Amino acid sequence: MRLFRFASPGKLKKAGVLCMNARNHSYIFRYNNREFYPRVDDKLQTKLLAEREGIAVPYKIGVIETQRDVDRFKALIQDKNQFVIKPTRGSAGRGILVITGRDCDVYLKGNGQRIADRDIYRHISNILSGLYSLGGLPDKALFEDLIQFTSNFDRFSFQGVPDVRIIVFQGFPVMAMMRLSTAASDGKANLHQGAVGVGLNLVTGKASRAVQFNRPLEKHPDTGSNLFEVEVPMWREHLELASRCYEITELGYFGADIVIDRNRGPLLLELNARPGLAIQSANRVGLETRLNAIKAIGGRIRKQMSPQERVEWSLAHFG
Repeated sequence: MRLFRFASPGKLKKAGVLCMNARNHSYIFRYNNREFYPRVDDKLQTKLLAEREGIAVPYKIGVIETQRDVDRFKALIQDKNQFVIKPTRGSAGRGILVITGRDCDVYLKGNGQRIADRDIYRHISNILSGLYSLGGLPDKALFEDLIQFTSNFDRFSFQGVPDVRIIVFQGFPVMAMMRLSTAASDGKANLHQGAVGVGLNLVTGKASRAVQFNRPLEKHPDTGSNLFEVEVPMWREHLELASRCYEITELGYFGADIVIDRNRGPLLLELNARPGLAIQSANRVGLETRLNAIKAIGGRIRKQMSPQERVEWSLAHFG
């Protein structure tokens, strides 16, 4: 990570940069009970838990669980022209198929490519076989309504869905960034594949820095838009949604991925029990300093705080 170019390990530690080993041992292993991993590793389970607690998520159309049910695909979508198919246990955006239009048995993908029924049947079958799942285990195909994205970020993303990643520790929002797809990332909001990470001020939701492949930049590589003009609307709602996920997962350290629907506002897209560390580069701020500040509050006091109180505390300390 080039948080500081050519920085020594000592300088990174002094800056509060969280390294991979420390993240795994001191936070994921210590604060995330493996018993609760399915709550975030399985997108369907995450959705059901969130809906039960009144947390907004994309609407579910249905689920295909076995190969013999693949033929149910047409009945499931009926007259829907826009929908998304995703593996319930996929990761890094793998296996997600976005359909933005339809003309009888011809479907339009998010990148403009046209595909036929047989292509969708094959994709569902691949999902069920575990091609995209964690560990290659058999999976389920989840069908959701296509999110009607706000136009706020149209000029900041290339053929993809911009989302906000918020790191949450013990229910406290710690750090945030927006992930913007590019041609290099093939329209996916994956930083390792070349998406742009925009560091967000935790108080305002405004851009503070932007990187691609951990190198700073000012303009989107494809649209040419000034990345420092990024500002996330309904920012407080984003933070409170992320904080509330602490209660439904019972995980101490995770990442919440949130998108904005122009009709419904912020929606929880998914949760990640092993969030990456590139968010530090996007913000040019080390995670560990903030994590230590939360630990200093004391467990008894933390447990008594509501999601709204935890957000207030973070806003007061991480501005």
